[in-house]
Amino acid sequence: MALLSPGLIELRIGHVGQLFNTLDTSPFHERDLDHDAEEFIVGWAREHADGAQLRIKVTLRQKFDPSVTGLIQESIRHYFSYRAKVTRSDLLELFREGRTALAMGVVFLALTLALRSLVPNETWAFNTWIREGLTICGWVGLWKPIDLLLYRWWPLHRLRGLQKRLAICPVEVIFES
Repeated sequence: MALLSPGLIELRIGHVGQLFNTLDTSPFHERDLDHDAEEFIVGWAREHADGAQLRIKVTLRQKFDPSVTGLIQESIRHYFSYRAKVTRSDLLELFREGRTALAMGVVFLALTLALRSLVPNETWAFNTWIREGLTICGWVGLWKPIDLLLYRWWPLHRLRGLQKRLAICPVEVIFES
């Protein structure tokens, strides 16, 4: 049993058309990869260690065509380079949304704490309930910015790094008759 090379992502397809999105009518070298092909490549790339040198090997069960080799290599590089740029835009938008949510959350917290100070500080259970409820509501208003700015950006950052690695990795095309 042969062991796979570290960093190798191998696709075996019947013909070159299976690699690309059939609904995309743009020129061949700028066409989108088929969604399943993209998921397959990204999924296998995630299986390899972060430092592994990625390589893509596309095996086509069709007659040899030297023009297809260059087109596949260029298309894969172009596609993942484009996806890395889109992911960067998504990341910047997430940070923009996080900053806006943080500003709104801080204002909301200030308002709820100001309202809390207007409620008389008496021993009535109802007053205590209102004061504590306002405090809790104010802090809950910061939940989304905390989620966005501390946790949600990591997966996008990692995906962008992976897409950048896939954009520069060598692509080998093999034809099987």
